[in-house]
Amino acid sequence: MRILTKSSARKASQLTLAAACLTTFAFVAPAAPQLASVEVGEEFSGGETTVFDATRLAFSLSARNLREEHRSSFFVGNSFFNENWIVAPASAKGRDGLGPLFNIRSCSGCHFKDGRSRPPGPDQPMGGMLLRISVPGQAANGGPLGHPIYGDQIQGRAIPGVPPEADVLVRYQTLPASYADGEKYELRKPEFVFQKLGYGPLPDTLLMSGRTAPHMMGLGLLEAVPASTLRSFADPYDKDADGISGKINRVWDVKKKRKVPGRFGWKAEQPTVLQQTAAAFLGDIGVSSSLFPGDNHSTKQTEAAAKPNGGVPEVSDKILNAVASYSRTLAVPARRDWTKPKVLRGKQLFTEANCIACHIPKMKTGDWKEFPELSQQTIRPYTDLLLHDMGDGLADGRPAFAANGREWRTPPLWGIGLIPKVNGHSFLLHDGRARNLDEAILWHGGEAETSRDSFKKMPREDRQALIAFLQSL
Repeated sequence: MRILTKSSARKASQLTLAAACLTTFAFVAPAAPQLASVEVGEEFSGGETTVFDATRLAFSLSARNLREEHRSSFFVGNSFFNENWIVAPASAKGRDGLGPLFNIRSCSGCHFKDGRSRPPGPDQPMGGMLLRISVPGQAANGGPLGHPIYGDQIQGRAIPGVPPEADVLVRYQTLPASYADGEKYELRKPEFVFQKLGYGPLPDTLLMSGRTAPHMMGLGLLEAVPASTLRSFADPYDKDADGISGKINRVWDVKKKRKVPGRFGWKAEQPTVLQQTAAAFLGDIGVSSSLFPGDNHSTKQTEAAAKPNGGVPEVSDKILNAVASYSRTLAVPARRDWTKPKVLRGKQLFTEANCIACHIPKMKTGDWKEFPELSQQTIRPYTDLLLHDMGDGLADGRPAFAANGREWRTPPLWGIGLIPKVNGHSFLLHDGRARNLDEAILWHGGEAETSRDSFKKMPREDRQALIAFLQSL
């Protein structure tokens, strides 16, 4: 007969308990990650305008349902979007009037293949990126107050015989941090440095904001969303107490000569695609239009003021309207991999983190007589087109109409997964500081802080699933 001591009895008891636990747990499968459901028509991001193309041309195609009467303006607009403007006077009438001060020679110089520009490399001057500037105060229309000499944007290039305004370099401060599981990451914060100032010193009170060019497609669909829909999204006083208080930016409409809801630009400072197009012609290329008939230089920039122009206006209404029509009818590419379990898991996590409070997945366009192909479309842009406080980390301190220095418009997410294919890079946010989707999320603060922290607390597998969902958009 075997006699058990206290220690051997305890050991036997522990072995018996362990065996029982193994027996019990051997038959309990781990809980499967919760997946979001697949919605009918979810792949049609742009409704009936959607194109199924995931190549480098994914952002450059016309709306699938484009009407015959708009095809001519689409191709004319495409031509003027991609052609370089030249110095006036020139034999190529309709394409002369570049500068005298400018950032780029063509629209596609920033929006290559109708996509997104990248920030410059270390100690390289800006090319497809620009620096908005202003001084404290407001312009007569309520917008930013430009510097009396340099205006509201630094032009780093000029035609022969005219000094450029400055070279603007971007340098980065690195900010190390960690996820909740201990995995390390590093963010980078930009600093803007002026070299070769062409027209005297700039004040210490100068307000600066770096801007990369966003991808172009789907703009007409966003313009077709009724203002009543934007108002239904807005909650400026956070009445539902969810910590998110999106508001509409009220901006100056040049044609209507009054303030209306803003939709376009990083701070929703432009009301229509037409006005955004005309503002870019003047600010970026130095080409005047009927909407903005003035010059992009001051009278104190005497060399620029002495140069001939390309006519008054330099871009005709016909060409301006064609470029705006082209921009409005660029198609949104369809979703990819939207039924895969990993993507559906990421979609579920995106919802659980309440990212959809600002990046609203689905809405409907209204009626637009001029563009019936954009009317009554169910679209999935993942934006509310509203201003949100994004915290100190992303603050530029530069107001624009109703937007303060901490507020930014929610950018649409459709097409974001195709930027590396189309443009060969993954730089994101208004100034390109984020090198990938993970960093873009990690820069969120203010109203998005809770959602950002949810992402930081996720296990690595869940973080990868959420990123896979974004890459499918």
